[in-house]
Amino acid sequence: MVKVYLDTSAYNRPFDDQTQPKIFLESQAIAIILQMVETQIVEVVSSSVLEYENSRNPYSIKQEAMNRYLQI
Repeated sequence: MVKVYLDTSAYNRPFDDQTQPKIFLESQAIAIILQMVETQIVEVVSSSVLEYENSRNPYSIKQEAMNRYLQI
């Protein structure tokens, strides 16, 4: 199985301004990757750095969403 590592900015991309085409496309790519993880097509690799960076996120909604992603 292919393993992928997503950094904190990738997990938070869906919360960025979606009116910009580049950001919209990157958000769609992240959504597809996460669907592939859920259906066990690819495996996501986590790290203590991701957990630390997320714990420092001042936005609780983003922090909770990333926590859910990291549990997949």
